[in-house]
Formats: sequence, C-alpha cells, structure tokens
Amino acid sequence: MEQMIKVKSLAKIFGNQPALEDVHFEVNKGETFGFLGPSGSGKTTTIKILTGQLKATSGEAYVFDQPAALLNKPQYRKKFGVVTDNSDLYDRLSIYDNLKLFCDLYDVPAKRINDVLEMVNLGNEQKKIVSKLSKGMKQRVQLARAFLHEPELLFLDEPTSALDPANSKHIHDGLRELTKKGTTIFLTTHDMHEAEILCDRVAFLHKGKIQLLDEPKKLRRQFSDASLQVLLKDGRELSIPGGPEGAQALYDYMQADQVVSIHTNEPTLGDIFVEMTGRELV
Repeated sequence: MEQMIKVKSLAKIFGNQPALEDVHFEVNKGETFGFLGPSGSGKTTTIKILTGQLKATSGEAYVFDQPAALLNKPQYRKKFGVVTDNSDLYDRLSIYDNLKLFCDLYDVPAKRINDVLEMVNLGNEQKKIVSKLSKGMKQRVQLARAFLHEPELLFLDEPTSALDPANSKHIHDGLRELTKKGTTIFLTTHDMHEAEILCDRVAFLHKGKIQLLDEPKKLRRQFSDASLQVLLKDGRELSIPGGPEGAQALYDYMQADQVVSIHTNEPTLGDIFVEMTGRELV
C-alpha cells in the first residue's frame, strides 16, 4: 500500500523540554489518520514538522516520499493543504474574494468556490467581510480554502474546535467527499466522537510519545470486557458478563419478555485514552 507519510524515531526538543520523543508511524494513501491527544501533547508540533514549518531535533519524516522539510518549496504547495489556528485570512476582503485569491494561486476555476462554501455551510455568505465573522465562521472559511484545490494530502489541526454540531456535520461530510476522491487526511483532535466517525486509524499521543495505534474498532474490542448492558422492563439495568453463563442469563430474560434494550460495554476512545494515560482529552 502506498504511503503518504513515513515517520521514524522523530523527536523535537524546545530548550530542555521534549515535545516529541521517538515517534514512529505511517499514513497510507487515501486514509484518514487521527493523531489524538490533549493540548500540549505534541500534535501541532508534529504537523509543523511534517509541513516543513519546523525542523525536527532528530529522526526522519517523509511526505510524498520526500523529506518533510521540502514541503515549504513551491512545487509541493499545490499538493497539500493545512488548517491550523494560524491559518490567516485577509480581514478586509469578503469570503468570496479571499477564496478567489487562492483560486488564482492554485490555478483553480472560480466556480469551485461555490462548491467548497456549500461543503462548509457558507453558501449564502460569500459577500460577508472576514473581519465581521465569528471565530467559527472564520474556521469554516479556512477549511473551504483548504478544500479548494482538492489536495492530495490535507493536514487538519482541530478543524471543528469552534463549531456547533450542525456545522461540524457539514465539515465531516465534506471531508468524506474529499477522501472518496483520494485525499489523504492527517487529523489532530481531542474530540473522540470526531475521531470515531472519521478515522480509519488513530494514534494516541501523550507526553510526546505514541501510546497506542490501531483502528478505532480494534482498540475498542481490545479494551472491552465483552459484557453487555441490559435494560429490563422493571427499570433495572444489568451488566451481564460474556461467556456461557451470561448468554444463558440473557436468554432467560428474553424468554420472559423482560428486555427493553441491549448495548455492548465497549469503551469509547476517550475511555481508552484515560485508562492508558490517566488524563482527560482536554
């Protein structure tokens, strides 16, 4: 399988403080890879290294089979997109004019602007001046700008942190459209629900080190105790263990027509992170 990103023994030290330590991972072409962790865990530092904005202290980082430091060269700028808190817009211009500038830069037809604004739920806001926008609307304009040229690789640093659930859903739908067309997404977030619904694989980063890396469903199964949560008609909620004994108990309740609902007790990604690190994802 073709790999878009390869990282080996990556480390970054600021002064005497390590931000990343011996980080290893690979991102396959066309996948959405979640890089998860609380604020200060090293997520943004990793993106800056992978996009050529920051030099690693040691280790190797390759993007498009080239050293990541080369991504600040003009020939690579049309191949990837980045959305971070520092993704600036031109405040005195309208939403449309901001995007038109980038259409000219990326040789993208202006008609693409309508498509990307619909993807971020701003289809009727083209004439608004950026300085008058809320933080959440600016974030959506930044995302629209990153979507314009349908990049091969998209780096997203907390892309929905300032958005309400309805607009987050629009963004998620837009990201799925891009991946269907072959875009690879490197997503940093501390929103475990976002990671669950978008990511093919996730890595848990804590204190600059990767603690776990796998598919979300495999991680949930790995940390599950196989028990079931059962709600009965008399209002009782029971945790029934896995295995023959639990299966018999569940059968008896169902035979007696006492079961209202059955749910697995698989942990969420957030539960797993807390178990692994003792920290909440905030």
